[in-house]
Amino acid sequence: MAEPLNVLTLNCWGLKYLAKYRAERLAQIGAELAHADPQPDIVGLQECWTQKDYLAIRKQTQHFLPYGKFYFSGVFGGGLAILSRWPIDESSMVQYPLNGRPTAFFRGDWFVGKGVACATIKMQDRDGRRGRTIQVFCTHLHAPYEREPNDSYLCHRTAQAWEIAKLMRRARVAGNLVLALGDFNMVPLSLAHQLITTHSHAVDAWRELHPSSSLGAALDAVERVRDLPIPSAAYNITENGATCDSVLNTWRWNKSDQKKLFSGTDRQIHGETPDPRAKRLDYVFVGDARGEWQVAKAKVGMRMRHPELRVSLSDHFSVEVTIEPQEGTGPTVVDDEPEKFLPVETYDRILHVTEQYTARQRFQRRARLGHFGGQLVVWIGCLTAVWWSPRNFVSFILMLVSGLGLTAGVIDGLIGGLFVSAELRALKEFRWEIENARDMAKGK
Repeated sequence: MAEPLNVLTLNCWGLKYLAKYRAERLAQIGAELAHADPQPDIVGLQECWTQKDYLAIRKQTQHFLPYGKFYFSGVFGGGLAILSRWPIDESSMVQYPLNGRPTAFFRGDWFVGKGVACATIKMQDRDGRRGRTIQVFCTHLHAPYEREPNDSYLCHRTAQAWEIAKLMRRARVAGNLVLALGDFNMVPLSLAHQLITTHSHAVDAWRELHPSSSLGAALDAVERVRDLPIPSAAYNITENGATCDSVLNTWRWNKSDQKKLFSGTDRQIHGETPDPRAKRLDYVFVGDARGEWQVAKAKVGMRMRHPELRVSLSDHFSVEVTIEPQEGTGPTVVDDEPEKFLPVETYDRILHVTEQYTARQRFQRRARLGHFGGQLVVWIGCLTAVWWSPRNFVSFILMLVSGLGLTAGVIDGLIGGLFVSAELRALKEFRWEIENARDMAKGK
């Protein structure tokens, strides 16, 4: 029998220049990984933005995770990395077709080129004999900046979930053991979650062991309708799998408490403390068409503090999953497995979200191209007005205003004519694929 396989995923919150105590925290993350029990065989990191931090973690874990890959994408990099006990045979970075907007430069999702870090890994036993192939997918979906359904990036995140689900399904059909892990920025049973679990035929490791766990924060509408008491911090960790916004995480404290902590005054949070905002955003999905592996354990980890700074190691906790081989199982014929579909109404909801966002972007394209045209007219008008300018300073003001306006108009025109047009084409592809899945669901 093969040995159990231990998997860990963590959003490190390693934003360069922006994340407080970044270098100290990520160095400590490497130290904690090095002493983890059990030691992980595969680790997926998100928001590990700099190679320096990545190499610091690699150095501390190389005795049991000798292989790794830091992934490059976008303008600033996607912040994704995979560490492995076994050699990485193949690797690729697949960027999402729909991935935020360049105009939201203060958010950065588009500039980091979010996508899926893919790694093909062959397991080996202690004698060096190669066994089952693992296909690892590490990702960080587009962040939500408003509450659903008013989140203007809901369409992006749903489309990204569809893309990774397709990658997972292809790997699974090929007979590989599929592991998808990362910060998915979604709550359980959301549209994105349903797409992944249904179309990839993978299971959410946490819900596999905790099927009644929460579907969001206790303050969210989806949880309020369940009419359950506000969970405690301990219950959120052990039963709900909350990895984000926990009262146990110092980076989620209010500014006053954080300031006291930075000055040396700690605040102890007991497990019985009500925890209404905590939710699960980080996941490990497991897909195995052969039925040789099953989820055995899942826990929320990396909850310790930095030993000197007393801050949490990240603004997220980790998800740590153990999958074990099942006795008496053997290869099955993958192609004979029936396709699974969501209810037709769910596809209709996704299409509605897509239509709403498409209409928004069509308006954006018209407005931006109109802005360019208007600024071009103003520029020509100012050039003409210079001929009749009574003073040199008036000519200077006209040229300055027209030049700045034309520059803004050109940028807007490029965004509307190039980026938005490309986005609309990607939306058409996504819409067709969802419509096709809906039609297949109808005919099932």
